[in-house]
Amino acid sequence: MPTDTPATPAPRRALVLVGRGRYEDPWHDGAATAGVLQPLLATDGWDVRVHGTFPGLLAEDGLVATTLGRPDLLVVAAGSGRVDPAFDGDDAAWAGFHAALAGLVADGVPLLVLHAGANTFHDAPGWSGLVGGRWVDGTSWHPPIGPARFDVADGDHPVTAGLDAIEAFDERYCDLVVDPGSRVLLTTRHEGRDHPVVWVAPGPGRVLYDALGHDVRSWESPSRRALVRREVAWLAGAGA
Repeated sequence: MPTDTPATPAPRRALVLVGRGRYEDPWHDGAATAGVLQPLLATDGWDVRVHGTFPGLLAEDGLVATTLGRPDLLVVAAGSGRVDPAFDGDDAAWAGFHAALAGLVADGVPLLVLHAGANTFHDAPGWSGLVGGRWVDGTSWHPPIGPARFDVADGDHPVTAGLDAIEAFDERYCDLVVDPGSRVLLTTRHEGRDHPVVWVAPGPGRVLYDALGHDVRSWESPSRRALVRREVAWLAGAGA
């Protein structure tokens, strides 16, 4: 007699948003970051799709809803670029994009924000609250890029439990303005002070900010790659 064959579960969908236009700065290669993330997450069973930021991308009749389907993970690799309404719309044209992104997170889609993502979406008033912190011009800064160390500040969280220090060729963001409700997981030490660089936002939903990853040299570090895989695993529901 024929037997039923269990259906193969569909791969989880990850949508990586790369900054374009007003969210593409000249210092960070978001496409290169996405190029590293795609095979790294695919190893863990993710179907990774990469798209530039467009006003209608997340709309009900946009590409994500009509073609890709609801993502199981959102990743933001964007920055702060050239605001040119003639090129990609004014603030009002982007309001729907930001509302849709926040709506997905509020509805349970986990969010990973990378590096310059602390300095993007300035036209979205709720972005810093969603991420749990922000780069603030005139306050936040970083020493020259080079060999860097990032230490575990909270060893009780599933992302960092049993994790050793991360070492990578990278920028060390300093004096980011962090929401007091955020849970700081990693810090970097500079001139006698510890600066938060990886944290879990207060919520709603699972949101994590990771300040590492200025360029592909950071991703050459096995410990850095291991960190982001831990982050994604937790965002997807592993651990407490």
